[in-house]
Amino acid sequence: MSQKNIDKLKKNGVHIIDINNVYIDSDVKIGNGTTIEPGVHIKNGSRIGKNVIIGPNSQISNSIISDDCQIDGAVIRDSEISNNVFAGTNSLIRDGSYIKKYCKIGNLVEVKNSIIGEKSKISHFSYVGDAIVGKNVNIGAGTVTCNYDGNQKNQTVIEDGAFIGAGSMIIAPITIGKFAKTGAGSVVRNNVLKNDVVAGVPAKSIK
Repeated sequence: MSQKNIDKLKKNGVHIIDINNVYIDSDVKIGNGTTIEPGVHIKNGSRIGKNVIIGPNSQISNSIISDDCQIDGAVIRDSEISNNVFAGTNSLIRDGSYIKKYCKIGNLVEVKNSIIGEKSKISHFSYVGDAIVGKNVNIGAGTVTCNYDGNQKNQTVIEDGAFIGAGSMIIAPITIGKFAKTGAGSVVRNNVLKNDVVAGVPAKSIK
């Protein structure tokens, strides 16, 4: 970082813990009250809002991070994060993803080319790709949206209020209806109706 860039960020109320251990491009914009911890890289015109905590070793490129977020050692590329989002350690958000406000993206989660609705949670070790996830959805640890059939990528839709049990395999193309539930370890191959409960390999209705 150039001294000129450091001075500009400090003037804007940005708190950089160790100016010798961060990399911030000159075209990056960072809001007042934001904290940048050691090992952070912010590049390619990224925009960081106010009162954000960018934790150690986070990497942000060509992305927008809105106010009051906590980015805890995550990698964010070509994506947008709304207000009050938590992105956990070693999570990866990429390829045009949009994370809406009050979401939680757990440790070691990957989100690719997906929209995640307000107040939804994706627990650790999960992969969500080419998906549209509604609001207030809970995706349990180790869940995978199986989006590639060997020829093309397919879309997963998980509607508002759905509960996806830990270790679920969701075979796209597929829609999980509002307030539906999948049991832990289920392999879900067919659409799930609103309010239904499915479990098993392959998953079947048990309601």
